[in-house]
Amino acid sequence: MSAALIEKYFPELTPQQKLQYEQLQPLYLEWNEKINVISRKDTDSLYEKHILHSLGIAKVLQFAPGTRVLDVGTGGGFPGIPLAILFPESHFTLIDSIGKKISVVNAVAEAIGLQNVTAIHGRAEKLQGKFHFVVSRAVTQMPEFLRWLRGKFEKEHFNAKQNGVLYLKGGDLAEELAGLRCEIYSLKSFFEEDFFETKKVVYLSKDNFKS
Repeated sequence: MSAALIEKYFPELTPQQKLQYEQLQPLYLEWNEKINVISRKDTDSLYEKHILHSLGIAKVLQFAPGTRVLDVGTGGGFPGIPLAILFPESHFTLIDSIGKKISVVNAVAEAIGLQNVTAIHGRAEKLQGKFHFVVSRAVTQMPEFLRWLRGKFEKEHFNAKQNGVLYLKGGDLAEELAGLRCEIYSLKSFFEEDFFETKKVVYLSKDNFKS
């Protein structure tokens, strides 16, 4: 599977963006030989299971220029790097507690010429600064995740949705999201591949968080 899969769902890509997406596979395959960034069984489906999955967030919200986004538990750069390619006028801070993975993020961002990414080795709950949105791929149960994010949101908002969280999750979310005001978007509404049958984006506005 190739970068053509990304163009299938995002036909407005510039030549530079197409090139950046194409460069991701050889870079991640090279790094995966040294550090287990993605599951070995997923290397042939990088574009579907990691890159396009990350871009499911972009089907729910197009980040406006100037948006500051925090990617918590980014691992090797998902969903942050695919989103940073798509939204070059927004800024993405990618944080992970594993230093080796942040080394991969820095190397990949530099190799493809991303100017809008800051990678940080650390824990989200200790991070200083405020953001318009937080994105993540199922790093922990939602109640625990929300505790990490107190005080992390900007008051000003200028996107189509109120500042908050866009969280990639799969499976049955009823129990985990009980009592939260949220919107759930099924990725099978946007992507036809079988992988997305149970995959969702959960949106929670910052009103769910204690500041």
